[in-house]
Amino acid sequence: MNCVETGFAGMFILQPVVREDARGHFFESYNKKSFGDAGLHFDFVQDNQSWSRGGVIRGLHFQVPPVAQTKLVRVLHGIIWDVVVDLRRDQPTYGKVHYVELSAANKWQLLVPKGFAHGFSVISESAEVLYKSDGLYTPSLERGIRYDDADLRIEWKITPGHQPLVSDKDLAWPRLSELPGYF
Repeated sequence: MNCVETGFAGMFILQPVVREDARGHFFESYNKKSFGDAGLHFDFVQDNQSWSRGGVIRGLHFQVPPVAQTKLVRVLHGIIWDVVVDLRRDQPTYGKVHYVELSAANKWQLLVPKGFAHGFSVISESAEVLYKSDGLYTPSLERGIRYDDADLRIEWKITPGHQPLVSDKDLAWPRLSELPGYF
């Protein structure tokens, strides 16, 4: 696995070694020992999977301590524009946005550490996303940031011809400037 730095402390793009032959391909999407050898020590306890149509925006979501989550995000089908916002006030990247295109074709994964809000838009006709987390989902400690926070100026890359489709819950989140210092 190739572990690519993103410029945000603790966040990496993970590029697997893919073996291909006449039958198709094979790769390890997660191997605890390989992750440990790369200095990535997480105890993943939950897998989450979503399917979304083109134009959907999910996020920006996070959980607050004591159940903040590290996430390992990958795409099983389609293409997403993955978006994270650094919420860690003690970091020089606080309030900054990071983007990466994840797809079934590139097989990349994004390791999103605790202290980031995470979301994505579907830029293909549909997409299926799977992510591991090292904390259990706890609805009472879930938080979010409005996807269209004017201060963040996030480019969601919605495919022409698609109207953004956002849940009522995601439309109700506050702006980053309205959040207390959770991290």
